[in-house]
Amino acid sequence: MATYISLIRGINVGGHKKIKMEDLREAVEAQGFKRVRTYVQSGNIVFEAPKQAATAVSRKIETVIKKKFGHDAAVITKTPEDLRTVLAANPFLQEKAIDPAYLHVVFLAETPEASGIKRLETVSSGSDRYHWKNDILFLHLPNGAGNSKLAAAPFERWLGVQATARNWRTVSNLYQMTTERT
Repeated sequence: MATYISLIRGINVGGHKKIKMEDLREAVEAQGFKRVRTYVQSGNIVFEAPKQAATAVSRKIETVIKKKFGHDAAVITKTPEDLRTVLAANPFLQEKAIDPAYLHVVFLAETPEASGIKRLETVSSGSDRYHWKNDILFLHLPNGAGNSKLAAAPFERWLGVQATARNWRTVSNLYQMTTERT
């Protein structure tokens, strides 16, 4: 068995695509996944499953969400090693006086074309900054995500890949959940 973290895009946001986490856990467990746990209401699942490609896991969960709840929802699945790499690779943590409360990670379904990333340079983002590495965008939003033009950028359209964002605390807590034994 391998451990996976699935990040579901766009559920329980603004009252749309509502799914109770208890119902989601049950639906995922019904697919044979084990030790299924959720974190907050925005669609974060940590579980164990037979070793397989992360994209295959994502497709299974997307299918379950469509069949059980009637919602189309993109799912991006990562391994604990992927999250550990993200936690270690954030270039903003190398800077003095960076408050992790203003760090976010945009997980991309695959590595986008560099031309898509160049579109981000056109955003008048004030003090907001990003750093791109493969299938991850690290964001530093010192005025908060709610006040950020960069955070509101249409990542999926510009980059041509599915994307979902999480704040630094969520990423850290999801990784921590993968190390816990219950």
